[in-house]
Amino acid sequence: MKAVVIRRYGSAEVLQYEDVAQPTIKPDQLLVKIHASSVNPVDWKIRQGMLRSLIWKKFPLILGFDLAGEVVEVGSAVKDFQPGDAIYGSTALPGGAYAEFAAVSANLVAPKPTNLSYEQAAVVPLAALTALQALRDQGNIHSGQSVLINGAAGGVGIFAVQIAKAFGTEVTGVCSTKNLDVVKSVGADKVIDYTQQDFIKDTSSYDIIFDVVGKRSPADCKRVLKPNGIHITTLPNAESFVQSILTTFLPGQKVKFILEKPNTKDLLYLKDLIEAGKIRVVIHRTYPLPELAAAHTESETERAVGKIAIAVTNI
Repeated sequence: MKAVVIRRYGSAEVLQYEDVAQPTIKPDQLLVKIHASSVNPVDWKIRQGMLRSLIWKKFPLILGFDLAGEVVEVGSAVKDFQPGDAIYGSTALPGGAYAEFAAVSANLVAPKPTNLSYEQAAVVPLAALTALQALRDQGNIHSGQSVLINGAAGGVGIFAVQIAKAFGTEVTGVCSTKNLDVVKSVGADKVIDYTQQDFIKDTSSYDIIFDVVGKRSPADCKRVLKPNGIHITTLPNAESFVQSILTTFLPGQKVKFILEKPNTKDLLYLKDLIEAGKIRVVIHRTYPLPELAAAHTESETERAVGKIAIAVTNI
């Protein structure tokens, strides 16, 4: 089969499109013919070697976590899927979705939303699960709250705005000038152009601040966080982590960090929201698998609106 492989850490040039052996499955796995994948920052952070302490497998590596495709073989212990099923979901570390086939644990995938194409479905899992688990599980989000999403036009941010609205909250999205209309279009009640206004100097305060991009420390945000409010951030850097520990917050205020945990139950939850029209997908651009290096390079600019999709096969 064709796949994109890395044999060392480095720039996007280390991504090589070549022939590799098709994987075999374990009893609890599915063999999936992948129609589409996507690019997430974690993919190129692994490629650069930034997360090497988390990756124990030896080279060569096939990266890529998100996938949507068709089940072609079912492990002997799998009961809920059969060949021909259209599915979407995630691979386990260190990836494997940048390929024509992947062996995937059955508890990391779910039936594909019926109203999405494979490319649309493939950009959902990691980003939307991150948003859902951050807001619902870490933020204890509920109707009537005020929520601010910093980085509202990015892959996670677009989903976070829509998921927060699905919970019946008032949502403020922070983004750049050129993305104000996109963030409004996915449901934000208010948008703040960070090039013109600093949200931490605003008079508004919020029950939840979800800093998707990790650009503002918890210390910066505490004055606009309500008593008992929760500040959530993804993959904190060392500086923000230390600041969060040393910062004195008002009684009841909390800082929480989120790292997405793929699972079938939450993918089914997202599927219901998508099929009900409460979440729509925004794709910045689609690249064919042989052009994955260009897709990584664009993602690394951190200027993509929504997600970058990877077309593995032509459907």
